[in-house]
Amino acid sequence: MNQEFLLQLITAPVVTEKSSIAADNSNQYVFKVDSRANKSEIKSAVEKLFDVEVESVKTLNVKGKVKRFGRSLGKRSDTKKAYVRIKSGQEIEFISA
Repeated sequence: MNQEFLLQLITAPVVTEKSSIAADNSNQYVFKVDSRANKSEIKSAVEKLFDVEVESVKTLNVKGKVKRFGRSLGKRSDTKKAYVRIKSGQEIEFISA
């Protein structure tokens, strides 16, 4: 897989209180990924982009919410999240300070 394809698979890291607790306690990181990506593609993308060893990948599809836009109703698009567990002793730095 080329670098451009890998960058398109992983859209963004999910930085919330829940994902921070998962990263601290169980060495799990949460990413927003392309809805067509499968677990093996996500695993290889994370390993190559962040130079870590992945133990497991769990994915879930998040349904878009129905929201009001003035008088009309609209729907946010569906997304996919991946919980990636990496080997102990390794870590992913999102913000380098």
